Amino acid sequence: MKIVGIQFKEVGKVYYFDPLNNDFKLGEYAIVETVRGVELGKVIIPNREVEDEQIEYELKPVIRKATDEDVEQEKKNAELAKKAFEVFKKYIKICKLEMKPLYAEYTIDLSKIIFYYTADDRVDFRELLKYLAPEFRIRVELRQIGPREAARALGGIGICGRELCCKKFLQNFDFVTMKMAKEQGMSLNNAKISGACGKLMCCIGYEEELYKEMKKEFPAVGSYVKTPTCENCKVVSVDYFKKLVKTQEDPNAMPATHKLEEIEGFTIARKVEEPELIVTAEEVDDEIEVEVQELQQEENGEQESSENVPDNPKKAHRYNKYKKKFKNNGNKKQGNNK
Repeated sequence: MKIVGIQFKEVGKVYYFDPLNNDFKLGEYAIVETVRGVELGKVIIPNREVEDEQIEYELKPVIRKATDEDVEQEKKNAELAKKAFEVFKKYIKICKLEMKPLYAEYTIDLSKIIFYYTADDRVDFRELLKYLAPEFRIRVELRQIGPREAARALGGIGICGRELCCKKFLQNFDFVTMKMAKEQGMSLNNAKISGACGKLMCCIGYEEELYKEMKKEFPAVGSYVKTPTCENCKVVSVDYFKKLVKTQEDPNAMPATHKLEEIEGFTIARKVEEPELIVTAEEVDDEIEVEVQELQQEENGEQESSENVPDNPKKAHRYNKYKKKFKNNGNKKQGNNK
């Protein structure tokens, strides 16, 4: 199947359309129909063959190639939209609505104007439409968008001192979580990890894969390792880029810093508690059967020497556990017989 990728804003999502018999080249313009109406879009991906499985929705066909007159009309529409936006802001003040106006845009055929705004809650703008409809005498549409899209529309400078990523180059908003910030050792203060939109900064997700790869080379924070100055000390922090590990070797002293190559014996600090073993008669292995036989001999009055106790601490623990268990079962049976 043939597709062509078209973008409607300087930085934004690329949408696929059916080029029909048109041969589009990179940088050309096309007239297409979208949910907003008839629009002018720029070709970002020229004609390309793709598998049917890669298409997630039914493609709309391109109406035609854009002409120079269409491009000029789009520039005129942008100037008209600026004037219309001032009118939109004026009537919002008159109606005293809790909404923040962002921008306006016309469709290429001037059959509709769309006003974009953001608000914390749903806004009843029926009264506002009573002012706007007679003013423009075309179809008027109001669209509420989220804080991320609002930040993209307005633009600005991030805490890094550069222009916002969503305004400069970011086409899609990826999923960002607090866990990503925590794994990268960032401050969990919302004011420090939030962008201009009030949401978690998109750049947190840029290095997530890199940190996952680097973490494989480092001991986990909280684990116990061996260093040149300590046989068993706790890891309190790591520096992935400088390849340094800080360990607490003395409770009364500051953490010691070591290079990654000096660290040995990575172990997991978190203790995994094994669930209690529940054994049925059919699941008892040979080793436990031997222990049971020895317990039965002890109940019959035969004294058991200390040599029968397993040397292995784990086996000894199991031995004592089942010894106590069978004694309790024997007492219960005797009580039932009485």
